[in-house]
Amino acid sequence: MICTPDTAITLDSDQSRRFRQWLVLSTRLALLGTLLSLAGCVLPPGEPTVRPDTPSAPETKASPHGTMSTSPPSADVATAPEDRASTTNLSTPPADLWERLRRRFRFQSIEHPRIETELNRLRRHPVALRALLERATPYLYYITNEVEARDLPGEIALLPLVESGFRPRAYSPNGAVGLWQFMPSTAHMLGLRRDRWYDGRRDVLAATPAALKYLAFLHRQLDNDWLHALAAYNCGIGTVRQAIRRATKARRPTAYWELDLPGETDAYVPRLLAIARIVATPESFSIALPAMPDQPQFTTVEIDAPLDLALAAKLAEVPLAEFLRLNPAYPRGVTPPKHPATLLIPVERQAAFKEALAALPKHQWRRWAEHRVKKGDSLIRIARRYGVSVSAIRQANGLRGDLIRTGRFLRIPLAGQASDRQQGIAARNGPRIRYRVRKGDSLYTIARKFQVSVRDLKRWNKVGRYIRPGQRLTVYPGGAG
Repeated sequence: MICTPDTAITLDSDQSRRFRQWLVLSTRLALLGTLLSLAGCVLPPGEPTVRPDTPSAPETKASPHGTMSTSPPSADVATAPEDRASTTNLSTPPADLWERLRRRFRFQSIEHPRIETELNRLRRHPVALRALLERATPYLYYITNEVEARDLPGEIALLPLVESGFRPRAYSPNGAVGLWQFMPSTAHMLGLRRDRWYDGRRDVLAATPAALKYLAFLHRQLDNDWLHALAAYNCGIGTVRQAIRRATKARRPTAYWELDLPGETDAYVPRLLAIARIVATPESFSIALPAMPDQPQFTTVEIDAPLDLALAAKLAEVPLAEFLRLNPAYPRGVTPPKHPATLLIPVERQAAFKEALAALPKHQWRRWAEHRVKKGDSLIRIARRYGVSVSAIRQANGLRGDLIRTGRFLRIPLAGQASDRQQGIAARNGPRIRYRVRKGDSLYTIARKFQVSVRDLKRWNKVGRYIRPGQRLTVYPGGAG
């Protein structure tokens, strides 16, 4: 807590006749300041404090319209958590992306035991922390640009570290997806397109602006309190508002640290602040940050026809796993047949990729087709239609016999044969998750939860009709049906 007068006195040098009055007033104020300093300023237990190395300066707060305004220092950091701007010399260009990000940090003065708990946890696992930060490398430059364009706190660029560990294919059992872990309802509200061929929640170019827009909305709705907004991003704005109402009714503080929130949310904000603290001063924690140049790691290429991602990776001469990390938004392993698509390509491979793609006829861009089984279809009829063998269709879809059901989608290898490697690629194009069977689960309820078939669940896990609580099942949401 900062003890300071609420108002400052300005003196007009031309009004010398008021000098005596001003002198008396200033003397009284000086005496009052002395008495206040002797009394001291004591924080109640559990309140966040201002770090002693942070200079007292006017706080910078986001206005409801997204612009920045300067207001007097607050007497309670908990109710006005926006931090001061970094004191780094802004006249020199940043040494790397980490330094550029540090200059936007606004929460570094906040102290709380829960932040220390998260810092201790991260200190115990330096190798895992470094791996976590390295996974941010392809995306952090783009995200930082978007954060700067909206004049948001720099710490928000690190939020995917907490949400998904910067895993673009992250898929939670509750249905949250992507770097920013969007639930289906939130994605729909923000206009992220989703269909069989494309999931905007996994598209960093679509999901990042949507996430930042949503965070700015939460910030405005929750009285411009960033800690409340971050908590609401995790547990929902209704939950945070209800916690604030309960605290107000009980005449308790409504600062984030005092609210009765879900346990996950209690750790969520401190974890982000702890990671940002390490990024701000890694030497204080004996942690070496991975190299992060202040330059783009990927560029975009527009695609106007369906293109197989495995083929695209080969044309770009990029390892398939790396290519899929950059382009996780296409769950079928191919760009959409009815919509133009954007592929992310490493900057240094763009020219070679464009040249190789232009030299390949479009009818060879796609190695797979999808066929939805209709009433009266058979494997023989489908094979004849596409000019492939029945065995190739069986191999591509993991079928043992000739039985197929109406409404199912089958992958058809257009080259006529699906190699073992291609079949493996087809299976891996969907995000692979490990689901722990809970009491009351059945193959049907799990299949419905992840929008896959019971037959596929059985095939992926080599199980029969029955499963037991505690059993681990492998699921490929959006994988081959």
